[in-house]
Amino acid sequence: MIVELSHRITDGMTTYPGVPGPVLGTHLSREDSREVYAPGTEFHIGTISLAANTGTYLDTPFHRYPDGQDLARLPLERMADLPGLVVRAKPDVREVGVELFEGLDVRGHAVLIHTGWDRHFSTDRYFSEHPYLAPEAAAWLAEREVALVGIDSLNIDDTPPRGERPAHTVLLGAGVALVEHLTGLDALPDTGFRFHAAPPMIVGMGTFPVRAYAIVP
Repeated sequence: MIVELSHRITDGMTTYPGVPGPVLGTHLSREDSREVYAPGTEFHIGTISLAANTGTYLDTPFHRYPDGQDLARLPLERMADLPGLVVRAKPDVREVGVELFEGLDVRGHAVLIHTGWDRHFSTDRYFSEHPYLAPEAAAWLAEREVALVGIDSLNIDDTPPRGERPAHTVLLGAGVALVEHLTGLDALPDTGFRFHAAPPMIVGMGTFPVRAYAIVP
């Protein structure tokens, strides 16, 4: 079974306050393509202009550090075909603490934090008082060589104006990829699945949307 874990990208959507929404357009319409191709043959070639932090996206170390691995250099095995674990926070808990991870073998795994906050996606509620990963939990995961950490919330860090971003700092500093704005984690078992979230190989960019999904036997 394949489980979809990404939000749809739509024209003008807001993923994060202040980040411009994507603009969808057309390079070649089906009507205009009739002048280019043989009779009865037509195509649509679309365009899109978007910020890298749109929809469900993956952060690489370059997002935080100028000398970190970018989208073209992060090894594929750090973001695709990873053994997965889901850690489930209690409803309405803001800070996801280290106690939820203790006792788990996270080395080499994609650890996905299920908060249920994705139910607010596309509403104003999504952008305030969202759940996030406690700094101590981020350090615990990094020390135990987790491969990837994902969350179904606005951000893996708390997001006060001009605030620090300790989870980004610690995890990306350890080479751990991050996936934010996941959805559908309630459909996954706690263990026993493979997680995939690979973006294009873009040189000099640290973040990009992904089609995140899990394969459950």
